[in-house]
Amino acid sequence: MKPFPHVNKKQVLVLGLAKSGMAAALALHKLGAIVTVNDGKPRAESKEVDALEEKGIEVVCGGHPLHLLDTTSLIIKNPGIPYSNLLIAEAMNRNIPIWTEVELAYRIAEADIVAITGSNGKTTTTTLVHAMLEHSEKAPLIAGNIGTVATSVALEATKENVMVLELSSFQLMGTEQFKPKVAVWLNLFDAHLDYHGSKDLYIEAKAKVYENMTIEDHLVYSADDPIVAKHVQQSKATLVPFSTKVELPTGAYLKDNAIYFREERICPIDEIVLPGAHNVENMLASVAAAKLAGGTTAQIKTVLTTFTGVKHRLQFVGEVHGRKVYNDSKATNILATQAALASFNQDVVLLAGGLDRGNEFDELIPSLTHVKTLVVFGETKMKLTALGNELGIKVVQAIDVQDAAKKAFEHSKIGDIVLLSPACASWDQYSTFEERGDAFLAAVTQLTNCH
Repeated sequence: MKPFPHVNKKQVLVLGLAKSGMAAALALHKLGAIVTVNDGKPRAESKEVDALEEKGIEVVCGGHPLHLLDTTSLIIKNPGIPYSNLLIAEAMNRNIPIWTEVELAYRIAEADIVAITGSNGKTTTTTLVHAMLEHSEKAPLIAGNIGTVATSVALEATKENVMVLELSSFQLMGTEQFKPKVAVWLNLFDAHLDYHGSKDLYIEAKAKVYENMTIEDHLVYSADDPIVAKHVQQSKATLVPFSTKVELPTGAYLKDNAIYFREERICPIDEIVLPGAHNVENMLASVAAAKLAGGTTAQIKTVLTTFTGVKHRLQFVGEVHGRKVYNDSKATNILATQAALASFNQDVVLLAGGLDRGNEFDELIPSLTHVKTLVVFGETKMKLTALGNELGIKVVQAIDVQDAAKKAFEHSKIGDIVLLSPACASWDQYSTFEERGDAFLAAVTQLTNCH
């Protein structure tokens, strides 16, 4: 950890508890700041309060009183709290700096940083890069939006490490001096516009990943995404493109059915186990980032030929009774399910359904070519049933995802793909997509043990 006198004996307000707020508060306290934590939930719903108060950190719960700003010199904001929040809006009026904890992590980290952002594919790419950097000169540490708070990792990181960070637009929007050695911008789709207010502001937030980079740093970007390719031209970093469509000698690309980086053949495509065209893009970006951060070709190839996916994200569960089973519970919208279905040419038994947000599923129709059976559940069960009937696809109704898993095996045969890719959020029956995916995995395990 680097010393950070900027906060020593200064009043710092941490807005929002959860994991990032807790980590920021403890780090600031260790750095000598006078820390106050403010959370809108009642004290009884904030289990972290007692642990913070035991360390002498003041905690204010149940609202966001404006008087907290009177002595505050810096705010560390939970990424999910919008800038329309009254306390944040007033802090902006008073010109009080507002950071997310990613900025704090950068200020105290001794390690170099590889930062990965994009609308889709961040978690898979971050996981790949982290694995590819094993056995390199600097030991990799993984953090950020992937689940481990960046500040907690930064406290322990040394110059012998490299931090691999997954970063959302929410996190990047609250940075000032943040400057990774290697940055990756995967793609850009319309997302989180309710938070940012417009697509331009969303792009502006994403672009902060390279805002402070110099020619000594490397920016990996999708040459196939016209918006990303256009905006990175503003960067002062050394640009490193990746593409599935054209050969790019300065970046990562496909040639002769293999992945190349700067004219070095890395790995044949047919040796890669993770399915999906979108995952080829993630792999190209990962190869470029890992090579630039010191990864060895041998380790990179090992990862490409063994990596079966991130849990709940087109995760290959295994072959069960002759069926290849995939858990894509993270597919909470139609676009994600389209991408999953595009990964297969075999017959698919698709498990789909969940929260009814009022939309229809007509956009899914072109992707259902290989779907032989729809196993449907949740609030959208009847909409998906009507869609299947309209297309002449066999439809089986289930109570929940566990029941759907059982029925999927009953209505499939050896050689089929059994794919959970719901195209809906989970909140009608499960609190998170992870809970839904875990229920599916538990059901598959039970079926595996049945002979």
